[in-house]
Amino acid sequence: MAQANSVACFSSNMGQFCIELFDTQTPVTTANFLQYIDSGAYTNGIFHRSVPGFVIQGGGFKIVDGTSGKSLAAVNTFSPIINEFKISNTRGTVAMAKLGSAPNSATSQWFVNLADNSANLDHQNGGFTVFGRVLFDGMTVFDAIAKLKIANLGGSLNATPTINASGAVHSTDDLVQINHVETVDVTGVFSDGILSFPVDIGTGQPYTVNLKLISSKPDFVFQLDPASVAALPVSPGNIATFSSGNGQLHIPSVMIGPTAIVKNILMRLTDAGSYTFTLVSYE
Repeated sequence: MAQANSVACFSSNMGQFCIELFDTQTPVTTANFLQYIDSGAYTNGIFHRSVPGFVIQGGGFKIVDGTSGKSLAAVNTFSPIINEFKISNTRGTVAMAKLGSAPNSATSQWFVNLADNSANLDHQNGGFTVFGRVLFDGMTVFDAIAKLKIANLGGSLNATPTINASGAVHSTDDLVQINHVETVDVTGVFSDGILSFPVDIGTGQPYTVNLKLISSKPDFVFQLDPASVAALPVSPGNIATFSSGNGQLHIPSVMIGPTAIVKNILMRLTDAGSYTFTLVSYE
């Protein structure tokens, strides 16, 4: 059975960031990304392209140990995947890189949009497939990378960010490195004041919804964003449930930070007219 959206958390020498993966909207792309994570392709990987005000790109190269020490090597790629463009390339979204004039050519490389690039990337080359979004305060990491000096290491590495203050790259230690990647399966995510999760309302048709935090004193109060409601083709295994009989909403688990997950969240519908929910309890 499908799960709710996966979350991939990365530790790097520039800080930690997490990406919510859009499993339901872009299943092929998400499965491809998770396959690269599981294979270890992104562990010890680097961000090899920095275009301030545009994108930070990685997934193409990693640091490997050899007889003469550490060096860079291209990531071993799987077969290219079909393009699944559906979601706009706005700031904080994560999309697949691909070859020019080849919509179905994405393999391992991906990028984070530093700005709203929808006017360009939504229409170019069949549209670039957005398959996730950076959560919590993760964009501070990418904004910091965008401020680093850039080194030209040749070829696809001609705009590589370096943590060396002089802008030089004397060894792999001068590169922006991913040290560890971990995936987490949770029902929902609370980020930037929005609680997003899939829910079964008892009709047999699962939906994904967003609840906006509108008050935190004296109680945590959330309101449904009607525009966020969308039908899901399959029901996730750890889906939230809502009972119209008693007005109770139960969410099995919610990620509220890179290392923080709360469980068994219980909310009560306190205003049916405005779809307002009040937090009752959690673990």
